[in-house]
Amino acid sequence: MRHGKKFNHLSRQTGHRKSMLANMACSLIEHKRINTTVAKAKALKQFVEPLITKSKEDTTHNRRIVFAYLRNKYGVTELFREVAAKVGDRPGGYTRIIKVGNRLGDNADMAMIELVDFNEIYNGGKKEEKKAKSRRGGKAKKSETTATETSAPEASAEETTEAAE
Repeated sequence: MRHGKKFNHLSRQTGHRKSMLANMACSLIEHKRINTTVAKAKALKQFVEPLITKSKEDTTHNRRIVFAYLRNKYGVTELFREVAAKVGDRPGGYTRIIKVGNRLGDNADMAMIELVDFNEIYNGGKKEEKKAKSRRGGKAKKSETTATETSAPEASAEETTEAAE
């Protein structure tokens, strides 16, 4: 029976597991992407996402809470400065786990875990703009803009034909 088993113990005792997750979280924050096993990546995701959420609000209390988990002042500084600035408008889901195959030595499932906002390949190198979600008047505005856009090229085409004659 699995009563009270809410997270993966990773075949480690409590102190070792907490230290390992803290070290992996600091490496993820510093390098923005790390390779590890799938089980450790899933455990790290549960460990680091609440800390990133805490870092959105830069208060002394939140810094002390995060430092109690990470135990690395450079990791905490980087988290509150760079990472929090990029994920400030994201409501959650700060990490992505990508499976990369099996390890050669013991055939363990390997994965790459990365911070979502720091991957320029998926984001196209630019930040996407949020669009207003309004149902009223949306089509009328779009039709007005397309009408002005289509009329402008026609006028320029007429001017070029007159200039050519």
